[in-house]
Amino acid sequence: MPSSLPRAARVPAPAQRLAAVLPGLTICAVIALAAGFAAQQSRTPPMLWALLLGTTLHYLNEEVRTAPGVAVCVTWVLRLGVGLLGARVTAAQIASLGIVSVVTVFAASGTTLLLGIALARRLGLKSHMGVLAGGATAICGASAALAIAAVLPRDAETERDT
Repeated sequence: MPSSLPRAARVPAPAQRLAAVLPGLTICAVIALAAGFAAQQSRTPPMLWALLLGTTLHYLNEEVRTAPGVAVCVTWVLRLGVGLLGARVTAAQIASLGIVSVVTVFAASGTTLLLGIALARRLGLKSHMGVLAGGATAICGASAALAIAAVLPRDAETERDT
């Protein structure tokens, strides 16, 4: 028996959400696969290729069809990836370095982060920019910058700063 509701009104909400994010998720998956392939062929870091490809295809972040899926990847998938990357370093590995090494690493990282904030303020930039630059420098570069940017408060310049 045909329903009097339009077809779009009969589609369950989860299916609508999946349909909304699928194009952006697909684009991000293609970028990740291409980055992995290019890195394997050139023997360079996959993160480098992901950044190059992501920068090249950045405009898709504002495309109506792909923006919801890209937003999911930038928040949830990125956080999961950074968490899994961090999980590769275990507490036992850190403890095996010895207390002097651990304290030195924390002190150097903290000092670099604080210097980033101080320099940002001195240059008339927002503190968020200092946290982003200092954190990326102190921790591990591009992946740290992306992870930090994902948790910083969003404003009109967050994308550009990252």
